[in-house]
Amino acid sequence: MSLSERNELERWIEIIWDQAREFGLDPYPTHFEVVPQHVIYELGAYGLPARFSHWTFGRDYHRQKTSYEYGMSKIYEIVFNTDPCQAFLVEDNSMLSHKFVAAHVLGHCHFFKHNSYFQHTNRRMIEQMRVHAERIAEYEKQFGWREVENFLDTVMTIEMHFDPSSPLVKRKSAEQHESDRLREGQPTNTDYDDIWNVAGRPDRPKPRARKFPEEPERDLMRFLMEYGRDLEEWQRDIIEIVRGEMLYFLPQMRTKIMNEGFASYWHEKILESLDLTSAEHWEFRRLHSSVLSPSGSRAQINPYYVGFQILKDIVRRWDGVIEVGDDEETDWMGRAIARPTGEGRAKIFSVCEEDNDVTFLRRYLTDSLVKKLDLYTYKLEEVDGEKMWVVQDTDWRRVRDSMVDSMTNFGQPILTVEDGDYQRHGELYLKHAYDGKRLDLEYTERVLKNVHRLWGRPVYLETVADDKAIVLKCDDNGEISQVAA
Repeated sequence: MSLSERNELERWIEIIWDQAREFGLDPYPTHFEVVPQHVIYELGAYGLPARFSHWTFGRDYHRQKTSYEYGMSKIYEIVFNTDPCQAFLVEDNSMLSHKFVAAHVLGHCHFFKHNSYFQHTNRRMIEQMRVHAERIAEYEKQFGWREVENFLDTVMTIEMHFDPSSPLVKRKSAEQHESDRLREGQPTNTDYDDIWNVAGRPDRPKPRARKFPEEPERDLMRFLMEYGRDLEEWQRDIIEIVRGEMLYFLPQMRTKIMNEGFASYWHEKILESLDLTSAEHWEFRRLHSSVLSPSGSRAQINPYYVGFQILKDIVRRWDGVIEVGDDEETDWMGRAIARPTGEGRAKIFSVCEEDNDVTFLRRYLTDSLVKKLDLYTYKLEEVDGEKMWVVQDTDWRRVRDSMVDSMTNFGQPILTVEDGDYQRHGELYLKHAYDGKRLDLEYTERVLKNVHRLWGRPVYLETVADDKAIVLKCDDNGEISQVAA
């Protein structure tokens, strides 16, 4: 980029910033950096700069790069949830593309700042990840890179098995665990002991719980980190690092459709308000259409397209514009309310603050939108001796519920720790929360072997296959067998 192009881009970013503020957007201060294409794909693969190295990030980088080189997809920008926000633009894009992307980025930055699900996130996470990477690099020096990478392979097979409702909790030290164990059941000494123990008899110690944990534990990563018997301190630290980074990315996973739809809505509004030439208007509309086109794959939806269309529909309805097929407006309890007018913009700012993808779809994906977006469910059936994908259902409620259901736990099966001392042998008993979707048993066996490596004792998993409860066991030899349920 020449000096004159750089100066022009800086001028346009200031104009776009002022226009965004005039529309009511309130993003974090945003730092833009223009980088080569390969840097964009590296950042996209790692998720954040300075993250620890792992071969899966390299795999993702080459997938994205290959997809771009064959014209199958293109990343226009990367923006990170930090304060100030950090955004990266591709150097070989046109000036209009830079304007387009800058407007889109400011929509994301407002969303990061105001959405309730991002409020707990560490806005200095890049610095934190740099510290994580340095610690892991030090472990590689001490214990060998292959040993550390193999352990990371094991941990990352269960990286999605944390409790989304769990805060970032620092693990206890071995000394703290021992202190807690010794205090279990001991009476607490207070200034009021003489009142509570009138007869002079202290309360008897409570018997130790017969089940560990007392209640099912959903946070498998945390449980293994805390109680894995044979883990060394550096291994516990790596589990904590991976779990903490996944919790940082959690809000982005929860709000993908909303976040992209919100940024797309505002890049259109901002670009429409700028003094563009006719050629720039044409390029803008071409880019806008390519980003917001329906997905070409039946296996997934385009979050930009769906989120954008739902937000536009919200603005229309809350501005009081009625279309054929509109139902009456209702509150969260389903009671009819007066149709709002002139509140469209205020409403989407409110939605931006309060909702995630699940509540967003449940509240605002309507019958008319399902028809407009041509959404339906489908299944694989045998037709005339051939396997074919056929439409299963077009009822808008079932389509909506199917979309919401696919987002439960981000599409991952929910596993809970039922017993960490199964049969009093220190074995681990897990249970799959079966919801009609079967586990891929081949993949499940590989995961069980990795859980066994972390736990250090036999591991059991209760699930359902062929409408019957089954229990899989991974023994100390790493062999998988089916035992009596």
